[in-house]
Parts: sequence; C-alpha cells; structure tokens
Amino acid sequence: MSNILTEKIKPEHLKKIEDLNNPSLNSLIEEVLTLCNPLKVFVCDDSDEDKNYIRQKAIETGEEKQLRLNNQTIHFDNYKDQARDKANTKILIENAKDFDPNLNSKERDEGLKEVKEILKNSMEDKELIIRFFSLGPSNSDFTIPAVQFTDSFYVSHSEGILYREGYKAFEKLENKERFLRFIHSQGELENGVSKNLDKRRIYIDRDHLTAYSTNTQYGGNTLGLKKLAMRLTIYLASREGWLTEHMFLMGVNGPNNRKSFFTGAFPSACGKTSTSMITGEKIIGDDIAYLKRKNGKIYAVNVEKGMFGIIEGVNPDDDPIIWKRLHENKETIFSNILIDNNNNPYWTGSGLEEPKEGINFSGPWQTGKKDENGNLIPPSHKNARFTLSLETLENCDENLHNPEGVPLSGIIYGGRDSDTSVPVEEAFDWKQGIIWKGASLESETTAATLGQEGVRKFNPMSNLDFLSVPISQYIDMNVKIAEGVDKLPMIFSVNYFLRDKNGKFLNDKTDKNVWLKWMELRVHNEVEALETPSGFIPKYEDLHKLFKSVLNKEYTKENYEQQFTIRIPENLDKIDRMEKIFKEKIPNASELIFSVLNEQRKKFQDFQSRLGDYISPFKL
Repeated sequence: MSNILTEKIKPEHLKKIEDLNNPSLNSLIEEVLTLCNPLKVFVCDDSDEDKNYIRQKAIETGEEKQLRLNNQTIHFDNYKDQARDKANTKILIENAKDFDPNLNSKERDEGLKEVKEILKNSMEDKELIIRFFSLGPSNSDFTIPAVQFTDSFYVSHSEGILYREGYKAFEKLENKERFLRFIHSQGELENGVSKNLDKRRIYIDRDHLTAYSTNTQYGGNTLGLKKLAMRLTIYLASREGWLTEHMFLMGVNGPNNRKSFFTGAFPSACGKTSTSMITGEKIIGDDIAYLKRKNGKIYAVNVEKGMFGIIEGVNPDDDPIIWKRLHENKETIFSNILIDNNNNPYWTGSGLEEPKEGINFSGPWQTGKKDENGNLIPPSHKNARFTLSLETLENCDENLHNPEGVPLSGIIYGGRDSDTSVPVEEAFDWKQGIIWKGASLESETTAATLGQEGVRKFNPMSNLDFLSVPISQYIDMNVKIAEGVDKLPMIFSVNYFLRDKNGKFLNDKTDKNVWLKWMELRVHNEVEALETPSGFIPKYEDLHKLFKSVLNKEYTKENYEQQFTIRIPENLDKIDRMEKIFKEKIPNASELIFSVLNEQRKKFQDFQSRLGDYISPFKL
C-alpha cells in the first residue's frame, strides 16, 4: 500500500480495500486521492451498517431532506442544473478530429488535462465515498463490476437503490482490470448546490473505461452507472461482440400462462416507460438492457435494479402502479418537485390539488412565482424525478436478477410520428428490421420541449445521445449480433402518435395494450398478418377480438382503416430523408443500409402503381 492510501484512509476502511486484492484498483484509488485530495475517505462494503451511514449522511449534509413518510426523502439540484448537459458531455479519444462528427468528442489528452485541473483539490473539505456495484445481475456472464468515487451522499444513496451491490463481485474478479471507473465531485457548493456550472464537465475516457463528472449534482450527469456507463459499455460491447441498448425489458403474458420477453427502444416522450409498465404485464427494466448471444438465442438483462423516472404526469389513471408505489412508505428519493407545508410531495400532473405554497427547486415557492425572465415557475420541474427499487413494484418480474437473463421473443422500436407509420408492424426479417425500423428511427419534437412542434429528429435505435462508437459501426453491431443465432427475436415498430388531417390522435393511450398482445401472438405464429411494402400488419378480425378481450372495447372497421392505411407518399419521403442522412452525414455508412432503403423504395412504388397513394388495409 502506498503512503497516500495509509495516510488518507483509516485502517478499518483500508482493510476493505486490501481484502479485494486488486492492484489496478489500488492504483486508481491512489490517483483519485492525489487528484481530489479528500478530507477523509469512506469505503462501503455493502454491509447494512455502511449503507445506513450513507443514507443518514445524505440527510445530515442537507443533500436530502426527510419527508412526512420516514422512508421518503427529497433532493434539490441547482436551479440551472436539472438535466443532462449534452454540450459538456464528451467522448475522449485519440484523433478526435477523425471521429464521427455526429458524436460529441474531444482529444483525450486535452480533455483529461482540462477535467483534472477542475477536479484538483475538489474534495479537500469533503468526504470521499468509494462504493462498488455490479451492472447486470450478479454472478452472471452479463456482470460488469464498477466502482464509484463521489463526494455526494445523494449520488451514492441513489446508486444504492438503482444498482446491484458489487463489493463481492470485486472479491471474485478474475480480470483485475475489467471494471468501470466513475469519478465525481459536486465541486464548490453554494447553499448546498453546485456553484460553478460554467465548469460543469462530463468526460468519458472510453479506452480506459473511466468517466469523470464535476460541478454538477443532477442524476443524469452524476449517476455514473447510468448513461455514463452506457457510453463505456457500448464501446466495451463493440470489442466483445454484444450490445448495450437504450431499451426497456418486459414480460408479456400470452395464452395458457405463457410469457414472452420483449425489449423496446423509444425516444423521450414516446411511451417507453408507459409501455414497460402496462397493467397486467411484468416489468424487468425501463431504461437500459444488455443483449448477448447464448444457446442459439439472444438473451437480455436489465443493467439496473431500480428506476430513475420522470415524475411529471404520473397520476392514478395513467400510471396506477407507480402512483400507488410513490404514496407508500418505502425507500424513495424525489428530486426537484414541490414539498408542501406538511412535508408531503407534490408534482405537476399528479391528479392531486396543487398546494398554494411550499419549497421546490427554486427555493420558497408560491402560486404565481416567476423566474428572472418573468416566466411562471411550475410547482415541480418538468424533468423532476423519482428513484425507487423495481422490487418494490407489484408488477416486477421474478427474472429481474436471473443471471442467465431472459430469451428475447421480440424487439420494438417506437417514435413520435404524426403522419407516416401505422400503429404496429412486424419487420420482414432481421436486417430489414434493424435498418428500416431501428437505424431509421426518427421522432417528432413537441412544442413543450423545443418550442417548435413536428421537427423530425434522426435517432438510430433511440441511442444517438449515448453512442461512443461511430454510428455506422453501431448499426453494424446490431446487424451482426444475429450471426449464429438459430431463433432470432422478431422486430416490430409501433407508433402511438398517428393523427388525422385535423390533428386528432387516431390511437387512445390504452391501445398499446392491444398492439403488445398482437405482437406476443405473432412471435408464436398464432395469428396471421397482411403484407405491406414495409412489413406485416394485423388483420382486422384479430384486432377486433383483442380489443374486446383486452380492453372490453368495440373496435370498428373505420378505426382500423384510419389507423392502418398505408401512406405511400409519406413513406417515400422518409426513405429520401434517410438516404440523404446516411449519404451526407454518416461516415462509412454500409452498403446494406442503402440496399435496404432502395428495396423499400421499390416496394412502396410498386404498391403505389397498383393501388394508389393511400391504400386501405382492406385492399391488401
């Protein structure tokens, strides 16, 4: 052990490090101590005593505040630190100028020098927490050990809810260097929140499996094992032949007590969480999945064991399971919502009466409070969150911690699309599904987020923000994972946002229950389908039965025709958009992409020449 370890770490904590017998870890700890210069060090070995210490310190330091229910706490971020900082999140690589221009990268040496200068002595008046985690189930070939260094007890507490314990995984670690490293400091604090947001940095050193985060408290920037780890494991997966995907993972119940497992990738505000939480089905995860080839199939696991969910709009009608759970006295961390005068949580869209005053992310709040620009401040931030363990949800699947993972029957891609795609469609095959439904995924923005509605954003596999390899390489990884697989998952697209000419939605919120049941029947070849230019759609008779049995709802031929009319001009426009993007903006896009797009164009043009621009499903 080096002098700095023995000087900075008390003997009882030093022994926890010594017991892991990992020279690479020891060198890393020495580096962090030298760089950040903490006042003292706490090493968590996942004992109840250590976990309770972290929870208590989160409250003692003011990072969290106790609510009326004693297992619930609230955390507030800086008023201007409430979302992922995309501009200052960069992939550090050699020769960044030659990297994919669509991805935010920086020269590694330059980036490391900058972030380390910011981190220098950043913990000299703080306690450093060293905590170990396991991404993916423990004792599994999916397991990836990780270590988090942070001076935030809120961050450490949150990760303890969201991720599996990992101290024992480090004890058993055979490859002493294959683990993820996360170094975070809140930086200088003012009124308990990060002060120097101009020095906020989130840098990903992908080749060395390390992420640096500083001068920020918001979970998306600081919870290293979440989206920072995604970037590291996408790169790791590219070297090892598997996938890290921005996908939910769920079990869908079929006839005769059958259960089929699906993953789904949806951009923000497109129905990802609501699909994974459909009443009557089982959730394994709502955000990130690892996919690997095993035994002639593709298996998947949830990387996490908890949920860091957007809370705005969670109400008893649309989200009954989550809403009920958030009102139970179980371990929960709320962030950036309103606390009323009785210490109860309130968030926008909860279905409850709005308090007149309280404390929220802006400080003391009352109805009509405005920000410095004269804009009304809502009771809770639109990106306000809740953190809870999936095991505390009544619909949690028993396979959450299955070390083998679950065999996938289907993969779903969904986006916000007002005028082109039908509500549900099955791909012809794996390559067409990956290219046309996954890699060509685009989603319309909403007025609430960008001030302009209907702008189509290209977002392959809903993973663009988190890629650490070139887009072309990432798409190729998705295509190639099918090699050697005997039974591939079927690929589907869904679209919950189709509108008529007057702008009215053609789908109800609950219709997704039916689309999911139809997909479950299709993967077992128990219903037939109609062929379109881009895949297979349901027959009316099957949907009529499903709407009655699943929702007790009459499904008319008029509903079916409106929803499943094939819109040829809009689809041809999409092909043109995709072709232009891949030709002009994606370096080294494969010939397979253009071949699939060209085949799609021919099929749409053939249907158009025979049946016209807008084709009723009854004509197929």
